[in-house]
Amino acid sequence: MKKPTRPADIYLRFLQLADALRGLPSLPSLDPLEERILARVARAGQDQERLSVRDMMSKSELGSPAMLHGRLKSMREKGWIMLSDTEDTRRKQIELTQAALLHFDKLSKCLISAAKGAG
Repeated sequence: MKKPTRPADIYLRFLQLADALRGLPSLPSLDPLEERILARVARAGQDQERLSVRDMMSKSELGSPAMLHGRLKSMREKGWIMLSDTEDTRRKQIELTQAALLHFDKLSKCLISAAKGAG
């Protein structure tokens, strides 16, 4: 395969590798809104911020509370997120599952591989 010569080539190679990763048996795929939710949960975890279900429901740019609740339930059933208890039993914290973290590890390896192909 031809080595990437432009930054766009690196990104396109990453997308190709990431698509191949999606074809492997692992977690069920997410719809675009679920992917946005997953990214928000991942960023909160990376920043060591607590993100509760209530916090997520307040994000009107992601849709109505009912729709978000349905997506969170779907993502839990698919194995991407889990809800953890907090000191307030009425509030649940949203966290990535170990399987989701492993998925991000694999995506990181795809990114590194695409960038190495440029050198």
